[in-house]
Amino acid sequence: MNPAAAPGATRPPSEVESGSQASHKGRVLAWAAWDWGSAAFNAVMTTFVFTVYLTSGSFGGGDQASAVLGSALATAGAAIALLAPVTGQRSDAGGRRRLWLGVNTAAVALLTGLCFFVFPRPEFLLLGVTLIALGNVFFEFAGVNYNAMLAQVSTPGNIGKVSGFGWGMGYLGGIVALLIVLQLFVQPSFDWFGSSTQDGLNIRLVAVFSALWFFVFALPVLFAVPELPKAGPGARPGFLASYGLLLRRIKAIYRTSPHTIYFLLASAVFRDGLAAVFTFGGIIAAGTFGFELKDVIFFAIFGNIVAAAGAIAGGFLDDRIGPKAVIIGSLVGLLTAGTVILVLGNGSYVFFGLDWSGSTTFWIFGLFLCLFVGPAQSSSRAYLARLAPHGESGELFGLYATTGRAVSFLAPALFTLCITIASPLVAPGEAQRWGILGIMVVLLAGLLVLLPVRPPGKTEIAVVPEA
Repeated sequence: MNPAAAPGATRPPSEVESGSQASHKGRVLAWAAWDWGSAAFNAVMTTFVFTVYLTSGSFGGGDQASAVLGSALATAGAAIALLAPVTGQRSDAGGRRRLWLGVNTAAVALLTGLCFFVFPRPEFLLLGVTLIALGNVFFEFAGVNYNAMLAQVSTPGNIGKVSGFGWGMGYLGGIVALLIVLQLFVQPSFDWFGSSTQDGLNIRLVAVFSALWFFVFALPVLFAVPELPKAGPGARPGFLASYGLLLRRIKAIYRTSPHTIYFLLASAVFRDGLAAVFTFGGIIAAGTFGFELKDVIFFAIFGNIVAAAGAIAGGFLDDRIGPKAVIIGSLVGLLTAGTVILVLGNGSYVFFGLDWSGSTTFWIFGLFLCLFVGPAQSSSRAYLARLAPHGESGELFGLYATTGRAVSFLAPALFTLCITIASPLVAPGEAQRWGILGIMVVLLAGLLVLLPVRPPGKTEIAVVPEA
């Protein structure tokens, strides 16, 4: 690689290679505890409980409330795409990665706690969706710094295992948080003031619980992982000037390490497909396979357990055969399991003299989908961490967030398109199953774009210009 390709640039090693060659178990546990705690915002607030509360009839009608929530989250997504790389860049340069992880985490916890004041009346809808949307923005900013810390708590020899352990902790933390919420607030097993449904008290207290859960489990990483050293004595650019620096760095990365850019693009596509597996999994279980709500919840619990096991096992494989091989194997597994669900559907069959029902199909191959999602997500993070130049992980993971947001419409759009096309061609109630095809197209596209991308060991570390 020619350093002159980027005038005024230096060629730093990757951040993980220039870090400690010994991993501290205490730091790893403290780092992974943030993933465990963050599940209260992801699983409880934005997926299963509080957004369901916001889109209930108490807020003026499900359709209207859903539209308002969707618009707020879309606005939040645009803000994340525009701001994430620069916030990561500035925390790297200022040697304040841990500080900004703490600030953004505290902001998420505060916004989550303020959801206690969202009473079940239409006039509180705007407050509720605004708090959730802002929470998503600060959560993504925190995630940029958190992911960048992966290089600080791991070594080249165990980065895959550490990343997988973090993802696994996130899945398991979500299960524990959901079970506590169900037992204490949603379907309380004993009578107490927090079980009261008057003025939505039980759900509003869920917000307080989630805020405390996240904040408490986020504290260890802020004490255990040291702050990033400052980049150098040079003056930091202003906020708007940071975008000019960002563009120069993207150009330099493309010139000196184009496969880093190729991976960002490929991962953006297949990560959208991975997200869709969980986003639409419960919908398909209920609509196509006739699962009742309790069955969906049970499947979600088992699915998260399997995903956690997959992420942890995938992390061990990552360090032995490399992240690209793990991602490719996971995507092939997802495509295979998805094909079986699509082909068999909710039909009943007899295999080798044994009855096979639609629910059996979904339980077995749906859990296989969950098994492969975890390793693909974990190894994608570890892949990028191996490519980050020294002191640049925050900015690179900011780009990771931006590219993901830029294509986040793909899987939902193709899911809807396939259902629309199938509706006049199949029996009533059968069209939703074909939405699976849309998700598989996105996963296949991500796989095909990934195939020519070099693995981290064969990819040059980018040369980036100084500020």
